[in-house]
Amino acid sequence: MTQHYLTWDGIPESVAPNGIAKRALEGTGAALVTVRIPAGFAGERHSHPHEQFVQVISGSGVLTTEQGEWAFGPGSLFHFPRDAWHIARFETETVLVETNFRS
Repeated sequence: MTQHYLTWDGIPESVAPNGIAKRALEGTGAALVTVRIPAGFAGERHSHPHEQFVQVISGSGVLTTEQGEWAFGPGSLFHFPRDAWHIARFETETVLVETNFRS
């Protein structure tokens, strides 16, 4: 049975060797993921085979896509259609919430 009430603290956190920490709530058609990225991390250009929405909860950085480059901070929202490339640099420790839709 699916649990209807959860907290982020109740979901196990996985931490990658690069320091990025994630907690994921998996559903049938989508996943909601909180991501904590260390200050100074710079991602490489990449895309996803699924649509993705991202909300910046805290922190700051720069997002680059084929449409340009933007500074981001708390309250910023990103929308990436499937296969849309993007790059992010994180100036301060940043917390994001991603919604990833299944392909």
